[in-house]
Amino acid sequence: MSNSYKKILVTGSAGFIGFHLSSLLLEQGHRVIGFDGMTDYYDVNLKERRHEILRENDEFSCHIGMLENYDNLSKIFEKEAPDIVVHLAAQAGVRYSLENPRAYIDSNLIGTFNVMECAREFSVKHLLMASTSSVYGANTLMPFREDMPTDTPLTLYAATKKANESMAHSYSHLWKIPTTMFRFFTVYGPWGRPDMALFKFTKGIIEETPIDIYNHGDMYRDFTYVEDLVRAISLLIDAVPGHILENSDNATSGVAPYRVVNIGNSTKVKLLDFIEEIEKVLEKKAIRNYMDMQKGDVPKTWADASLLKSLTGFQPQTDFKDGVRKFVSWYLEEYSKKI
Repeated sequence: MSNSYKKILVTGSAGFIGFHLSSLLLEQGHRVIGFDGMTDYYDVNLKERRHEILRENDEFSCHIGMLENYDNLSKIFEKEAPDIVVHLAAQAGVRYSLENPRAYIDSNLIGTFNVMECAREFSVKHLLMASTSSVYGANTLMPFREDMPTDTPLTLYAATKKANESMAHSYSHLWKIPTTMFRFFTVYGPWGRPDMALFKFTKGIIEETPIDIYNHGDMYRDFTYVEDLVRAISLLIDAVPGHILENSDNATSGVAPYRVVNIGNSTKVKLLDFIEEIEKVLEKKAIRNYMDMQKGDVPKTWADASLLKSLTGFQPQTDFKDGVRKFVSWYLEEYSKKI
């Protein structure tokens, strides 16, 4: 499959990553069919703003609905006949899974099953689906490689994503659906979600309200800039897993056209350094509320992204200081009237 024009269905198109991916695919000349539930997990106005921007391109169209409604989703697949599906829609948030676990079952399990069923029924050429670095769970050996065990998820969110990977492998094997799962590592950047750390830290520092810092700041994350992430996804669209896989890489199945790929910056950054960079850009100190480790959280994440590099020739490399500056610039512009 070449880089030629494609019809690509993106679930979660009004979401943080879905918006950036849709924007990039439109820039590349593809037709993008968006799908989003517009749920109120966070500010729906932000989601609507993202869709509003995407609609400025005539090659973008969107459908509003819930993935749990199979009949509706199937009709969209039948009408649009996408070549490629990038399934990003999910109930996100590690900590929210402690408060509302059922939302993760409905969206991440039933919704993903429906996407897989539609991919099978309508013979999608490549199904790409989002997983998460959270599937590595209690692993302590770093950096995380795709062939490491993922049998110790620490939250229901991580468990549903691990289940998605297993479900996708079975469908890939049974129905020969070329499938790529990508594990994201702490994605950040402009148009980010209000529940994410960078957004909350920036807002708190500006408004002079305390910011919660878990594990007393002894946390490390592999911060991955969103434009790097979606660039990687767009390149993986053409890295279609084959049916015969003699040269098994870290995460390729030997019995299905299925592959798992880490997408991360391959650099672990201390959380306190991240916060200090936000303070530096804003020229303002945070009011710090140091807290114990949150239930289900992990102290460190760090990706081995060598498989991504070997498949695409690309690896994320935006320095977190540059990424923080870009986010703060966007935040000040977008929310200046509210500050």
